[in-house]
Amino acid sequence: MAKAASGIKREKFETEIQRVTIADFSPIETDALAVEEPLEIRIGFSENGKISHQPVSITMRTPGDDFALAAGFLFTEGILQSKNQIQTVKHCGKFPNNQNTVRVDLTSETSIDLKRLERNFYTTSSCGVCGKTSLEALAVAGAKKIEQQNNSPKISAEMIHELPDKLREAQTVFDKTGGLHAAALFDVAGNLIDLKEDVGRHNAVDKLIGARFLAGELPLLNNILFLSGRASFELIQKAVMAGIPIVCAVGAPSSLAVEAAREFNVTLLGFVRDKRFNVYHGIERIIGAESNRSESTL
Repeated sequence: MAKAASGIKREKFETEIQRVTIADFSPIETDALAVEEPLEIRIGFSENGKISHQPVSITMRTPGDDFALAAGFLFTEGILQSKNQIQTVKHCGKFPNNQNTVRVDLTSETSIDLKRLERNFYTTSSCGVCGKTSLEALAVAGAKKIEQQNNSPKISAEMIHELPDKLREAQTVFDKTGGLHAAALFDVAGNLIDLKEDVGRHNAVDKLIGARFLAGELPLLNNILFLSGRASFELIQKAVMAGIPIVCAVGAPSSLAVEAAREFNVTLLGFVRDKRFNVYHGIERIIGAESNRSESTL
């Protein structure tokens, strides 16, 4: 696959504000905001001997890591299975808006399901698709149950308690803007491997997984995905597609996220903060849980 720059990072925007309290108005000062701009993802493919281009999705994102975002999106949606299917990834269109359009050109040998591109993706929380259909669609997309083997990763509760602080320390843009979600990849020893920030939770995860996808490092069977917010179905879906067995979230999971975790055997932890967390599924991957565990559906 040809390499190219993935775009200029525009993570913060500065503007003038005045702070108002009951007592007074502050002097005018400069404040930093998280940048939000649209990104159109297009796909280029061979059809009847001709090259066709088709829009796939438009997402609101924080500029930067655009190629990883596009590749991660196409992979986690089940459209691509290997980085070898990609010939080139590039920005396209007329300047200056070309920074907001990415085209992923596939190799001539790669075939895709056009009907899958034409319909709305089932992962959006507003699409109205029922939970059963969503889980079935996830299986159709190529998601596989993450089996528990003798060499499967196990983590300690003590290490889990350390992850929120490690995530927060690495959120450099959040420190400046306070307006970004983060997705971090840790190894089972609690070492930070990578972190991506974005105004969209799903974009941050796509950037994170997309970077590993382009590096040829999937599946991520010995890693932990840590989310700075809540755990929705679409985020569990992306973890399953990448083979990530453990997902931790600072916030709460949705009901369908828990169902997906149970269906595909993902260890799902919520409210991971203040030295506590809830286990919604997969407690067997936590060291010492066996001796304290009573019969349950976890």
